[in-house]
Parts: sequence; structure tokens; C-alpha cells
Amino acid sequence: MQAQRSLSLNTWHAVHSHGGLSGRHVMKVTSMIGLRNLVLFLGILATSSPALASPELARAKNCVACHHAERRMIGPAYSLIAARYANDAAAVGTLAARIIAGGGGNWGQMPMPAQANLTQEEAEALATWILSLR
Repeated sequence: MQAQRSLSLNTWHAVHSHGGLSGRHVMKVTSMIGLRNLVLFLGILATSSPALASPELARAKNCVACHHAERRMIGPAYSLIAARYANDAAAVGTLAARIIAGGGGNWGQMPMPAQANLTQEEAEALATWILSLR
């Protein structure tokens, strides 16, 4: 905090006393803003759930070819899956296993193909994200 306050006072002083920011002050301000954002970003990554990355993971693993958040496509909408499993304490494990193994009969005649390219952690992240869409 002290370094930040000092930087702010130095920047204010440079602008108001010398008619503008010198290259040194601009670099100092830019590096502090960049460093602070980097620290915040890394902190969020370190403390966040892997489910935060699940929309990107769903696109990367091509889940979106059959599923949509709000409407039925080839497979059920993620929101319908979340509603069906809303009160199931074992839902993350159940859905992760179904994502990896595939299956049919739960949502109609179209079977879901096995997703063997997913790790258990990725499948759990997807399941957690889907359940958050209630």
C-alpha cells in the first residue's frame, strides 16, 4: 500500500509540478498497473474452481456440437441437466462418469458417445459447471 501511495503521489507531483509525466513515470505507472493485474489474475487462478474454465473446456472438447446452455440440440440443454440433478448429492460423480463413458436412454433415443479424451478432472469440472446453470 505504501508503494502504491508513494507512486500515486510521485505521479501526481510529476503531472502537476512539471507539466506532465516523464517516460520514467509512465513506465513506473504502467509496470505497477500490469503487476497488480498479474497478481490479481494469478490469485484468482490459484483459488478458483476448475469449473470456471468449463465453458471454454466444453468448446475445446466439442461438447457444444450436441449441447447448448438453454435449448435442446442433439442432446439435452445444460440447464435441463442441472434441473434434473439439482437435489442429487452425487450428481457431479454421476455426470462425470456418464460424460466419460457415454450412454443412452436418459434423455431420449440418441445415445451420447463416450468421451474418452477427457480426464476425470475435466469431466468433473464440466459436471460442476453444468450443475451451476440451474
